[in-house]
Amino acid sequence: MTATLPARPAPMPSLRSSAAGTSDQRPRLQSELASHEQQARTAAAAGDLDGSARAILAALDCERRLAGVGPQVLQVIKPRG
Repeated sequence: MTATLPARPAPMPSLRSSAAGTSDQRPRLQSELASHEQQARTAAAAGDLDGSARAILAALDCERRLAGVGPQVLQVIKPRG
């Protein structure tokens, strides 16, 4: 019998690589959020409640994703030395 070595795990992303991606995502998500909010207002003014509800849900999704962009609390807290 021959022993096989376990597969090499995928490398963990560094903070620098994730920070570079977040700088692109934040303005894009903010723009999407503003667009969805405007769509919701327009649809509600026109009486299209279904369209307004869909736009509100899309805006809430953007807000959720926007909250996850950037440094997380655990990355900001430094251990006491």
